Amino acid sequence: MRFRRYRFFDIGNDSYYYDDYLNESILRKVADNCYLPANRILLSLIKEYGVQFKVSFSITGIALDQFQLYAPDVIESFQKLAKTGSVEFLSETYSHSLVSFKDENEFKKQVELHREKIEKFFGVTPTVFRNTELIYSDEIGAKVADMGFKAMITEGAKHILGWKSPNYVYYNALNPKLKILLKNFKLSDDIAFRFCNKSWSEYPLTASKYVNWLKQIDSKEETINLFMDYETFGEHQHADTGILKFLKDFPAQIFKKSNMTFSTPSEVVDSLQPIAAVRVPFAISWADEERDLTAWLGNDMQEDAFNRLYSLNEKINKCSDKKILSDWKYLQASDHFYYMSTKMLSDGEVHSYFNPYDSPYDAYINYMNILSDFIIRLNASVPESFTEKEIATLAAIIFEKNLQIEKYEEEIRRLKKPAQKTPVLRKVKPVAGKSTPVKKDTMKSAKKSSLTKKVSPEPKKVPSSATRNKTAKSTKPKSLKIKSVNKNSKPANKS
Repeated sequence: MRFRRYRFFDIGNDSYYYDDYLNESILRKVADNCYLPANRILLSLIKEYGVQFKVSFSITGIALDQFQLYAPDVIESFQKLAKTGSVEFLSETYSHSLVSFKDENEFKKQVELHREKIEKFFGVTPTVFRNTELIYSDEIGAKVADMGFKAMITEGAKHILGWKSPNYVYYNALNPKLKILLKNFKLSDDIAFRFCNKSWSEYPLTASKYVNWLKQIDSKEETINLFMDYETFGEHQHADTGILKFLKDFPAQIFKKSNMTFSTPSEVVDSLQPIAAVRVPFAISWADEERDLTAWLGNDMQEDAFNRLYSLNEKINKCSDKKILSDWKYLQASDHFYYMSTKMLSDGEVHSYFNPYDSPYDAYINYMNILSDFIIRLNASVPESFTEKEIATLAAIIFEKNLQIEKYEEEIRRLKKPAQKTPVLRKVKPVAGKSTPVKKDTMKSAKKSSLTKKVSPEPKKVPSSATRNKTAKSTKPKSLKIKSVNKNSKPANKS
């Protein structure tokens, strides 16, 4: 949920943070390029091959929220896949956040919220966990095991495997009950990143060539876990690169050229025994060359924003305001910290994809402005110190006064509106001895009339000498007679 440009002067004055146009336009673009056409292909493959073909999805709670708002047809397409029984939905944090190594209680809350969302939309309860960006450590794995999951997926990074292969099932070093599936990053990245690279020695990549590579893997190795952004199919790699054709042809080549089968993560861990513990004392991810957390927490800006955000945990737990809690979920999304990354070279292009900011510094300033406003609202909702209570009281008074001012300003604008003038013919009583001015409106109305109305005063009577003085003192005005005159008749003789 991308934020709008939020200025310093918006703090305390405007608490809506989201760029609705950008969010909707990007989501609709990706839905039309990837989610809908790729889902149609997968559905057709399941209809063709039945239970022989399997696939799994990990969809964040924030993505599901945006589907509800902007693309309900995408949810319907996933629901059709869910009904086939050949698709598994994985669990993760609702907000696609980095909370797993920061706060255990908030971590559990987000996982539970996401689980409820998956059950609501797809009618299944996830049993395999995929953390944000495949982030994993021994400690995080132990927490996931305590939550009741039987397996977790992470990156098969070279620096943790050494000479070992990612193509086996492993288990968590602290809790052996949790089985670990490792992504084969080389074979996954051949599709996700190198597929359309014309300078790549293996370009162009076809389904037939790819299956030949899979066949060359030692037959003793038990599972090959291919994991990638779904946007690979039609968005990162556009349809004109042949990526959707690759997706459609892949199962046919597997069944034609090999004895391999497709399985969901649950089926893999249920049918295979782990061979050893995988030891990961420090958190890893699938991002960048380092496969660590520096994509999100690699500079002072990211660290400052991250620590400032989670310093609010205690107050959030006491808050019951639904709008504040909703904004809290979206503030935690890892993308906001990703946009602040100052990493360059080979990883710079990846960090700029769908980035709405001109620089990492703009991203940091925008985020901290929003966070400052959020803190003001949170303090008003859950005041603790005397100062915060005073501020909350004053803020409420100011809010009420602003509402009154708006109401009065609207009343003033209404009263200042000029009244409509309606032309009216009125009888004018002339005063004796004075000429009678004719109103402009009367003249205009007379011209518009289909009949010409002519004013004809009565002839004056010469007063007698006896009444002359009385008349001079008080002269009553005579009534005005208005006659209709036929345009074709001759004018009356003057007397």
